Amino acid sequence: MNQIKKNEIRLFEEKQVRGVWDEENQKWWFSVVDICNILTEQPTQRGATFYWGKLKQRLKEEGSEVLTNCQQLKLLAPDGKMRLTDVMDTEGILRLIQSIPSKKAEPFKMWLAKVGREAIDEVIDPELSIEKAIQNYRRLGYSENWINQRIRTIEARKALTDEWDKSGVKQGVEYAFLTDLMNKTWAGMTTRDYKKHKNLKKENLRDHMTNTELVLNMLAEVSATEISIAKQPQDFDESALVAVEGATIAKEAREKLENQTGKKMVSKLNAKNMGQEIITGGDDE
Repeated sequence: MNQIKKNEIRLFEEKQVRGVWDEENQKWWFSVVDICNILTEQPTQRGATFYWGKLKQRLKEEGSEVLTNCQQLKLLAPDGKMRLTDVMDTEGILRLIQSIPSKKAEPFKMWLAKVGREAIDEVIDPELSIEKAIQNYRRLGYSENWINQRIRTIEARKALTDEWDKSGVKQGVEYAFLTDLMNKTWAGMTTRDYKKHKNLKKENLRDHMTNTELVLNMLAEVSATEISIAKQPQDFDESALVAVEGATIAKEAREKLENQTGKKMVSKLNAKNMGQEIITGGDDE
């Protein structure tokens, strides 16, 4: 499973189900403990973990095929850390449901089918995925102006990563390194420092950027994309040089804007503590 999307949390009757989308095999992997929690209606996550441990042992002793599709992936734990967690795909979950007497079984089967259908639909029509993102941002209280800008940054990011793929840049560590390099160049701080500047931890940095920050970040990525198309880098090192060149254009724009306005464009504002004010631009600090 080389192409796993970021962790996602789905909701079943207002209860969380952690999962990841397997891009390569086009299927979901869901947390078994979360599903045991729902089906057995455990009052705590710890109770669900204990139930799954006992059930897993019994299934092993019985030589059940239910465990055939059980794997481990890192999911976000209640303590905020990424921890290896037992997961199953939809086929495995359907088998697991047969081993757990529950009045929630049939509704959960219908939920599984709906989630799976949505994922496949988004692959066929990427606009559905974008529309879902728009709905989520609206639900969180972002302004239409900010949402429109955020969607454009998603498109710009996709164009840049397509160029990285062509140049042999590997997803994961190398993607993160180049992103970090670009942030350091145009914003003057690494991604980690940028998040600290905004008092963020696990959150997506771009979801907490002001409208101005989004524009500058997009300028860096669009510039890097155009330079990459022109120069056609052949490896990671050459792509890194292009990334710096693109981000430098955004750095120069930021510095000119700061000189003209007397305001810092890399803001401390974030969506958590400022609400819709996040889209107003830079601050004076």
